[in-house]
Amino acid sequence: MNAESDEQAKAVGATDPKPATGDVTGDVVDVVAAEDPELGSKAPHFIKRSRTLHLSWQVGVFVVGLAVVGAGIVMLPLPGPGWLVIFGGMAIWATEFVWAQLVLRWTKRKVTEAAQRALDPRVRRRNIILTTIGLVIIAVLVGIYVWKFGIVMPWKIKE
Repeated sequence: MNAESDEQAKAVGATDPKPATGDVTGDVVDVVAAEDPELGSKAPHFIKRSRTLHLSWQVGVFVVGLAVVGAGIVMLPLPGPGWLVIFGGMAIWATEFVWAQLVLRWTKRKVTEAAQRALDPRVRRRNIILTTIGLVIIAVLVGIYVWKFGIVMPWKIKE
């Protein structure tokens, strides 16, 4: 930092020790993390003290979270709780990475908003009506199929 920028920093009351480069010196995630003390690494203090150990910890958390998210993605077309596992992997990442914490906050907010909208009596009534109409259509189609082809049990099929 030069003398002019030091004087400007003292005049403004800034305490940021970062050098002034003329451009934005922080990422949006860094700014949000500085404003909210809940964001940031949840690693134990003895791990945070050592840069190498903390970096190793972050790599480990990322790999474990990636494995869990990958398993969730595999479960999407296959039987299993795919979305639940994906959100579990995001929660693992959120123990160490601010961006994952922000994604989880956004997701929780959207899910809460959707739940509130679903509890609206008009929306519930509409959903019940649509479900009833869908079930009636399925019952009619099954009835037509049974009327036309009958019911053949798998153990009575002739080869």
